[in-house]
Amino acid sequence: MTPDAMPGRPLGPCPFAVRLTALFYDLLTSLAIVLVVGLLAQLATGGRLIAIRDGHAHAPAWYPLLQLTALAAYFVWSWLRGGQTLGARAWRMRVVADAGRVTLRQALARFAAAASPLLLLAFGPLLEPRWLLVAMLLAWGADYAAALPDGDRRTLHDRLSGTRLLREN
Repeated sequence: MTPDAMPGRPLGPCPFAVRLTALFYDLLTSLAIVLVVGLLAQLATGGRLIAIRDGHAHAPAWYPLLQLTALAAYFVWSWLRGGQTLGARAWRMRVVADAGRVTLRQALARFAAAASPLLLLAFGPLLEPRWLLVAMLLAWGADYAAALPDGDRRTLHDRLSGTRLLREN
């Protein structure tokens, strides 16, 4: 039995405003994860994680990959373990697959597609921070705007991963 057919828990498309509210909760959770990973990395390197050269802060190449891996682990684990992040649980939402349970492949694809605007950070040395932020927000905006005309309220990362976000009634 698929999660969207469970008796006593009818699920329907998640309203856009509710989805954005849950996203805010997940952003706070993500910030907490990034801060904890940063603290642990600072402790592991004896406080030498970030070096100042030429008046700019420099981190080793492995550090952003560690941060991204920690975030991916949280989201993928949440989606595989019941389809709910903290934000989704608070707002009675669930990620389900188009054909049954969310698979590891779908969860990884969903995370990769949803986090793809972070790739713009590679242009950090070339762009002013405000333009980098604008570019990332526009990319995420396009992802979420795709849900507005869709009857099932699916974002681009929903469509690319074969998943959808449903709300318990």
